Amino acid sequence: MCSIAIQEQVGNARFQNALARRPQSTPPIWLMRQAGRYHRHYQALREKYSFMDLCKRPELAAEVALGPVLDFDFDAAILFSDLLFPLEALGMGLEYTDRGPQLEWRLNEQTISQLRSVEEAWPNLLFQGDAVRATRERLPSSRSLIGFVGGPWTLFAYAVEGSHQGSLIESKKLIALFPRFCEAMVPLLARSIELQLNSGAELVMIFDTAAGELSPNVFKAEIVPQLRVLAENVSFESLSKEPRSAEMSIESFYNLRIPTGYSPVASLGYYSKGTQPAHLRHAPFTDGGFAGIGVDHRWDLRAAFDLFPPGFVQGNFDQALLLCERDELKRQILRYLEPLVKHSRDGWVCGLGHGVLPGTPEDNVRIFVETVREVMQ
Repeated sequence: MCSIAIQEQVGNARFQNALARRPQSTPPIWLMRQAGRYHRHYQALREKYSFMDLCKRPELAAEVALGPVLDFDFDAAILFSDLLFPLEALGMGLEYTDRGPQLEWRLNEQTISQLRSVEEAWPNLLFQGDAVRATRERLPSSRSLIGFVGGPWTLFAYAVEGSHQGSLIESKKLIALFPRFCEAMVPLLARSIELQLNSGAELVMIFDTAAGELSPNVFKAEIVPQLRVLAENVSFESLSKEPRSAEMSIESFYNLRIPTGYSPVASLGYYSKGTQPAHLRHAPFTDGGFAGIGVDHRWDLRAAFDLFPPGFVQGNFDQALLLCERDELKRQILRYLEPLVKHSRDGWVCGLGHGVLPGTPEDNVRIFVETVREVMQ
């Protein structure tokens, strides 16, 4: 007699519907930095452990990621990590201090030759795969899991300036170094994306926070080619061929976590604060390279739906408004939702324009989640 192993479907239905742009009234909700300094669960862990420990010890990374999903009923968890770890892997050193993340040295014409090769750097990121697996094991099967990496320009800016804030003058002065930097960074990011997808993430977001500081023409000339290379280097063939169980085929394994109609290449999302349609219309978001985009609070969300009809659109309530008093917050949420009630919302992943700010009241996060679900039924 032949036995058949049945494996429970993993992932959140609303989230997977949004990725596949299937019609639904209520959007999935998750927030950038939903596991962060505003949350008492995170604060309690930081009293016991360093930030580096929380990121690099898989059981702790899973605990941090799980907390807000259980407390606020988000539809998805996101890997708890930091976008700067590829710079550490490439040999730039990294320390987290009271002044924020600090690199051992800055990138310039003289130091760029010190970057490690991808083969040397790659083993230093394997902990992220362990963290994704640990998170998926603890996460309820009805919740989705998102991975992430930093975007090429944001990592370049941090390598040059030690920050990705402000006008990034030094980074722009050294923009001629960007393609050479990407020769090392982009293949490393591709491997990190593959690792996270193969470890249980359904989607990997590329957070290129600083790219909105570039003009649309420079974005088109410098960033878009690197995004194409990155998408082309994340391939089905390069993912591990080990299925989860001997009874399950590899095709069945991948079908569990990749929405129908999407290849692993289209399990990428892209977000950059400050970008506008003039930036993103040139990027590889409509030709199968990416599953969707995130936009900040400066966008009319309806315009984003029109710009990117094939995939998901994430955003974009102003994160600063979560600091309002309860009644005012409710008024602002209803104002935000009003134009969307009668608009097609297929593919919408509800969230913020950027990350949850420190000091945001936890009750206000609950109000946001509850109000969206009450109105969008």
